Amino acid sequence: MLRILLLALFSASVVAPQSGLAQAVPDKKPDAKPIVVPFVLLPSRHMLIEVTINDKGPYKLIFDTGAPLNLLNSRIGKDTGLSKKGGSFGIFSGGLNQVEIKSMTLGAATAEKLPAVVMDHPTVKAISEMFEDDHGKIEGIVGFPFFARFTCTVDYQKKQLTLIPNGYKPGDYIQDLTTNLTKASEAAGKPKVLTGLGIWGFTTTKDKDDEESGVTVGKVFEGSAAAAAGLKPDDRILTIDGRWTDTVGDAYLAASLVKPGRAVEIDIKRDGKAMTLKIAPRVGF
Repeated sequence: MLRILLLALFSASVVAPQSGLAQAVPDKKPDAKPIVVPFVLLPSRHMLIEVTINDKGPYKLIFDTGAPLNLLNSRIGKDTGLSKKGGSFGIFSGGLNQVEIKSMTLGAATAEKLPAVVMDHPTVKAISEMFEDDHGKIEGIVGFPFFARFTCTVDYQKKQLTLIPNGYKPGDYIQDLTTNLTKASEAAGKPKVLTGLGIWGFTTTKDKDDEESGVTVGKVFEGSAAAAAGLKPDDRILTIDGRWTDTVGDAYLAASLVKPGRAVEIDIKRDGKAMTLKIAPRVGF
């Protein structure tokens, strides 16, 4: 439930942020030794671990492989010098306080320069209050920016985490989020332009009162696949690869379904005469 709320909070406005989440680094450590760390399995099925942050602590946090970020409450933020004041709940209310952790240590596993968010998250607070009598205060989450640097194995019977450094350096999730939100804001109201993977090299048109089958070729670009196949302006395209093209949308869809480099037949009319051409769209983007 916790990871669902976090993902809903931080991911709802992001379109395909995955590409920026992590990047490989060359200094891999094939001889790295496994690090075994105990955890407490709460009745809620969350894994509770103890970490030190910037040489302070230990603090009790939830180890969550579904969390996209590290989350610390305001007390840890103040205690470790990460923030002068804690963030309130809400990404759109000005309460988001991103910081960089100099070092976080879990058992013998240490990671440096980790992005984190200081926020008094209500779900973390609720879990803490539920189990505080037995386990003490729970004050945040260890998420992707930490565990992605390790190959992680969870043994629920022994209640142990095994971490092996893998040389992988995660990116900055919040920076990616901010970038995507900015792009989305800048793109608001602008028309979306779609394109297929194959580059054909011609345009099509059709007047709104045109009831005849097919679409009319507008422009044929010099040196394109269409030009090489002999397509000409004012040709009437009836089918592309066997698919009817009665509208510009039909033509786009039919063209987009053709794999780049594969020659397909297109049925046309030129000066009232039926013809068939073969076009192999070129590799696009």
